[in-house]
Amino acid sequence: MPYSRRKFIQTSASIGAGALIAGCVPAASSIAHRPQFDLLIKGGRVIDGTGVAETFADVGIRDGRIIALGAIDSLDAMRVIDAKGMHVVPGFIDIHTHTDSNILNLPTADSKLRQGVTTEVGGADGESRAPRKTKGEDDEILYSDFDGFFNHLQKKGSAQNFASMVGLGTVREVVVGEDDRPATADEMEAMKRVVRTAIEQGCCGVSTGLEYTPGSFASTEELWELTKAAPEPFRLYASHMRNEDNRVLEAIEEAIRIARHSGARLQISHLKSSYKINWYKNDITLKMLDDAIAEGIEVHADRYPYIAYQTGLANLFPLWSRDGGTDQFMSRLKDRTILEKIRPETLRKINGLGSWDSVMITSTKVEANKAYIGKTIGQITAQLNADPFEFTVDLLIKENGNVGMVGFGMDEEGTETVLRWKNTIVASDGGAYSPASKSNPHPRTYGTFPRAISYYQKERNICSLPEMIRKMTSMPAQKIGLKDRGVIKQGNAADIVIFDYTTIKDNATFLNPHQFPSGMPFVIVNGECAVDNNVISGKLAGKVLRSSGFNA
Repeated sequence: MPYSRRKFIQTSASIGAGALIAGCVPAASSIAHRPQFDLLIKGGRVIDGTGVAETFADVGIRDGRIIALGAIDSLDAMRVIDAKGMHVVPGFIDIHTHTDSNILNLPTADSKLRQGVTTEVGGADGESRAPRKTKGEDDEILYSDFDGFFNHLQKKGSAQNFASMVGLGTVREVVVGEDDRPATADEMEAMKRVVRTAIEQGCCGVSTGLEYTPGSFASTEELWELTKAAPEPFRLYASHMRNEDNRVLEAIEEAIRIARHSGARLQISHLKSSYKINWYKNDITLKMLDDAIAEGIEVHADRYPYIAYQTGLANLFPLWSRDGGTDQFMSRLKDRTILEKIRPETLRKINGLGSWDSVMITSTKVEANKAYIGKTIGQITAQLNADPFEFTVDLLIKENGNVGMVGFGMDEEGTETVLRWKNTIVASDGGAYSPASKSNPHPRTYGTFPRAISYYQKERNICSLPEMIRKMTSMPAQKIGLKDRGVIKQGNAADIVIFDYTTIKDNATFLNPHQFPSGMPFVIVNGECAVDNNVISGKLAGKVLRSSGFNA
């Protein structure tokens, strides 16, 4: 049944028409006692998140928790939402995000909240907000460890719940530095202490970014020793692997070996086989993961529902050229002798992608370069009559290495194959943005979850709707050890999304990403309407979720 405002505001005949407010029914103000429910969702198609078929049920919420589920005769509630014709599902848990980079500046997390994400897991790709060597003067870094960060975030408030992993790249940078060298024995012990402390302060696992410096300089043995330092039950190893294209099979093998030696539960980040010559490897990677599961290792992957990835433009350049950090990278780019050694390695990567038209600029810092945002390097250099490699080097130098890009490196068939796999979790790999932002982020920051439903489930039919919802809710909750979210059941936290299956759709595009999805009128966080009839309410009902309190 198509969603309509007329249908939405229908209520029981016992409630006067004058009581209707934006699709919700307030309780009679003359009643002195507290109503039975703070919020009552009536008549929706409930998909509980476990993968079982939908049922028609009402959901009663009080004090931020689900206290009743089924046929509820009472209308004794502060608010009633008529969900007839719509689906009621658990709030989406985004297990791989970069929202922690700006959650303090945008507590309403507009682009993530509007697509139904009620819980974010930060600290991805080996980079986390803590630890830090020293506290800074900036409001964002008034802390040096996770205890300080979590306390700071809870005090400022957020519209979403937030959990975090600890990034092993960040740990290495703090203890070892940015140089490509093995850690000493003393440094190894220091990093282990940092990992243990981070888990004890509330992190839910460790992550790596093995294509980024300085995390890429860690050996396989260093990684499994640091992962082993994480206390159970939060020995989760989430890895942006060393390679996702020509050597993706070797990278999968390393990730499995780290899990095997450390006793960790493995999560492959944004699983893919990039570049056309590698697309056939998708089936092989999944076979390798299935074999690891048969061996007894717990293995999952996460993936966003798009055929393009987002990263820094500097990652087109060989790892050795980035050794030692940004200053040394810039120095090498300015040295013509070294640059001629860099050129062939970078061009090989571009040839793997297809051409410079597969590289789109998404962000710059320098105002004069913002005109390039949303254009491919092929388009830009054709207009400028410039050499693409020389232009890219010049742009990186002008921006001190800080340029964002999108690379169109995956195929539709491979994306469907990965998303369909039994243990793939839907995740955005993106941050939170406001439409007022001047940046040009990947459309996944606005559309990941509605796109997975509307395109890959409804249109492409890669799995059932209950199974797709499971990939967004109970599966990520179980992976990080979160026991009271991800499933609609009595006693669980009231994180809920209400959407219209007939109209749900992602609207964000690569050229115009700042567009909210359609057909998702309500997002409820801890019993509060964070998105109320398609409007962000501004309520900051989110909680910092520390691993020690996941059972609460």
